[in-house]
Amino acid sequence: MSKLNQLKEIINDSKYIVIAQADNPDGDSLASALALEDILHRMGKEPYMYCAVDMPNHLRHLSGWDRVNKDMPKTFDAGIIVDTSSRKLFEIADKNGELQWILAKPLIVIDHHDIKSTIDATVNYSNVNAVSTGEVIYDLAKQLDWPLTTNSGKMIATSILSDSLGLMTEQTTPKSIRIIADLVELGVNLPEMEEARRAAMKKSEALVRYKGKLLQRIEYFEETSIATVTIPWEEIEKYSPEYNPSILVLDDMRLTQGTKVAIAFKTYPNNRITAKIRANYGYPIAQALAEHFGGGGHKLASGFKVNNSNFDLVKKECIEVASQLLKNM
Repeated sequence: MSKLNQLKEIINDSKYIVIAQADNPDGDSLASALALEDILHRMGKEPYMYCAVDMPNHLRHLSGWDRVNKDMPKTFDAGIIVDTSSRKLFEIADKNGELQWILAKPLIVIDHHDIKSTIDATVNYSNVNAVSTGEVIYDLAKQLDWPLTTNSGKMIATSILSDSLGLMTEQTTPKSIRIIADLVELGVNLPEMEEARRAAMKKSEALVRYKGKLLQRIEYFEETSIATVTIPWEEIEKYSPEYNPSILVLDDMRLTQGTKVAIAFKTYPNNRITAKIRANYGYPIAQALAEHFGGGGHKLASGFKVNNSNFDLVKKECIEVASQLLKNM
């Protein structure tokens, strides 16, 4: 049986379906989950969205974010994991046993990342040529005659625009652009979506002043080719409820003349370290850099996390690997 038919059979045979995101939700994962929720609901199913962490504030302009639950339901028929094929990204869900619960049911993974799957799913449905998971869901809807509405279309458009940085990444294809056009014909209002996003981006005076401090702390290596900033736990604890400090400055870091890659490190208690990586057009090393530390993502936007590690050594190694990747291009 083909993957498409297996996927169709699991959906058709299930009533209560959990839609799960990894511990690092982003615009693609949340929008994909919301699109599937709408589609499945209109198919007569009972979808339930799950994520082990709270939705970040910068994603809360997406209507329906508050329906994402931090607890797995006691009973359900099947599960769908969106936007990742990596078990490592379910660290919290794995520790609390909820990942085991979803793995025990018929499970579909819908993804677009170019990595080897480490999730033991019944069906791993991935298209590495798609710019986002939302694009994969759109294809499935067309092939399986799933109901697409303005609401699900809006979420698919959000997914595509999020991971393609507004249709401007190298992974954006003519097909991605045609899908956006089809969704506009469906009734999706792109200016309205952008206005909602901009309204959610507004920040308090304290956060704007903190952003200024972060910008002053940027370090440059290999002249200005590599830009880094380090965010300690006390600042994460203080400012994260309002906005992700890494996201606050990463785009500005990339705008320095000569900068090819920007890296925002976060340090946590118990020697846990995370990093978000953003590479500029023409220098697609972000995914390879993240994979060196067991992470992943896209060529221009990736990340990783390591536990029980010395920060100075991780930072030094990260800069050395980034430098070598740039030299090898």
